[in-house]
Amino acid sequence: MPSGPQLKPAESAVLSVLGKNLKSCRQAAGLTQVQLAERANLAPRVLQSIEAGKLNILVTTLHRLHVALGCSIENLMNSK
Repeated sequence: MPSGPQLKPAESAVLSVLGKNLKSCRQAAGLTQVQLAERANLAPRVLQSIEAGKLNILVTTLHRLHVALGCSIENLMNSK
C-alpha cells in the first residue's frame, strides 16, 4: 500500500497532538477504542492509527470523532 506524500515535521506534530488529545478525550469519556470507532463509524484499526499520530485524516473524520465524543474540535486540536 502506498504511504502517500512525506509529511513535514510540523504536520507530523499536528497529527501527534490530535492523537494524544483524542485518546485523552476518549479515556475521559470512559470509552474503549472499539466503542468510539463504532460511534464514529470507523474501523478500530483506523482509530488506533489516528491515536498513534500516524494517519492524516479528513476534516469529515475529525467531525465524526468530535460528535461521537462530545469533545470540541478545539480541544482535539489544541497543542496546549
